[in-house]
Amino acid sequence: MESSEVLLARFLALHPKAIDLSLERIERLLEKLGHPERRLPPVIHVAGTNGKGSTIAFMRAILEAAGLVVHVYTSPHLVRFHERIRLGARGGGRFVGERALVEAFRHCEEVNAGEPITFFEMTTAAALVLFSRHPADVLLLEVGLGGRFDTTNVVSDPAAAVVTPVSLDHADFLGDRVTLIAAEKAGIFKKGAPAVIAPQDPEPAAVLEATAERVGARPFIGGQDFTVHEENGRLIYQDEQGLIDLPTPRLPGRHQHVNAGTAIAALRAAGFGNLPIEAFEAGMLRVDWPARLQRLTRGRLIGLLPEGADLWLDGGHNPDGGRVLAAAMAELEEKHPAPLVLVCGMLGTKDSEGFLHPFKGLAREVLAVPVPSQVAARRPEAVADIARRAGLRASTFDSLEAALTSTHDTVWERPPRVLIAGSLYLAGDVLAANGTPPT
Repeated sequence: MESSEVLLARFLALHPKAIDLSLERIERLLEKLGHPERRLPPVIHVAGTNGKGSTIAFMRAILEAAGLVVHVYTSPHLVRFHERIRLGARGGGRFVGERALVEAFRHCEEVNAGEPITFFEMTTAAALVLFSRHPADVLLLEVGLGGRFDTTNVVSDPAAAVVTPVSLDHADFLGDRVTLIAAEKAGIFKKGAPAVIAPQDPEPAAVLEATAERVGARPFIGGQDFTVHEENGRLIYQDEQGLIDLPTPRLPGRHQHVNAGTAIAALRAAGFGNLPIEAFEAGMLRVDWPARLQRLTRGRLIGLLPEGADLWLDGGHNPDGGRVLAAAMAELEEKHPAPLVLVCGMLGTKDSEGFLHPFKGLAREVLAVPVPSQVAARRPEAVADIARRAGLRASTFDSLEAALTSTHDTVWERPPRVLIAGSLYLAGDVLAANGTPPT
C-alpha cells in the first residue's frame, strides 16, 4: 500500500501553484465525489488571522467534556499531516489513522482523474469524505487562507461562522490593508447563520459587521453582544443568556481569554448553549493546543539548556502574533522574573520586523536560526539583521541545537527563559526534534 507521504508528494504536482484561491476546482471534485460537504454534522466554520486554532481547541475541549463527538479540521500540521484531521469518537477524538487517510486520498485522486487541483483542495476533499463517513455531533472547520475563496467555504449552511481577530498577514494573497483582509474573512458569513465576531480593532470590525448585515447573517459581536474579562483570578463571560464564572484557561496569555470567550460565544450561537456548566469549566482546564505558548517540560532539547531554564514554544509569526506573545512574556516576567532569550526562525514571506519589534526592551538577545523544513525561510543572517533594526541584540546559528547550547556561554543572574518562535513550521521542527509530537 502506498503511504500517505507518497500520495501527498504526488498531489503537489497536480497544480502549478501551491495557492490559487478559487472554489471552482473543489466544487467540481466534490460533485464527482457525491457531495460529501452536504452530509456533514453541524459545522462551526472559523476564519481569522490569529486565534483560529486556539478558539477551535477551546470549543473541542468544552464539547468533548459534555460527551459530544467532535470532528476537527485545522491546518497546517506541526509534525505529521494526520494532525489536520481529527475524527470524533466517544471519550475524545483521534487523529486520522494511516490506512483511513490513504484510502480517502486514493479515492479522491481516482475521482479527480488528473485534473488540475491544488494540494489543499485535494486534501480538504479527502477530509470532507472522511467526516461525511463518520457520524458526529459537530464539525469544527478551520479556514486555510482568507475565507471567501478558501477551499473550506463550500459549506453553505454552517451552524455558525466565526471570525477571530483580524490583522495583516498573507498580504500577497489577501491584500495589503486590514480592511481588505477583513472582507475576505467575512466571506464565510452566510444568510441566516450566526456570524460570531471576536473583539476586533475598529477598522476590521466595521467591515465584518457591515458584511454580516449585508448578507443577512445574524451578527454576534464581541464587546457588544458578549464580553469576557478576568476578575479575581476567574474568567467571566457574559451575553444575553447570562453570566458564566469559569476558571482561567489552561492556555497561558491574556489573548487566550479572548479566544475562550469567542469559543463560548460561538457554541452558544450555534445552538450548544445548554451544555452543563461543568463542561465549560472542564474545557478551560483541559484545553490543549500545541505550539501556542507551550511550555516544554520534557524531551531532548531540555537537556541543551542551563539547569533550571524554562523552554517555551510558540508558532506566532506576524506583527499581531508578536504583540500578543511579547505581552504574554512580559506578564510572565512580572510573576516570575527571568532573562528572556528569543530563538527565532522565520519565512521570507512574513513581516519579520513587525513580529520582532514588540520584543524590544524585553528580550535580552535574539538567536536567529534556520527553518530546516522550508526552502522559503529567511537565512539566519537576514533574521538577525532585521532584529537589530528592531533594536534587539542578535546573533546567528546554523541550527536550533547550536542556538540552545549557546545559552551556556552567558553568566545569567538567574536561569533564563528561552522562547522559540517565528514560524509554525519551526515549531513543528522543534516538536519533532524534541520527541514530543502532538497527540
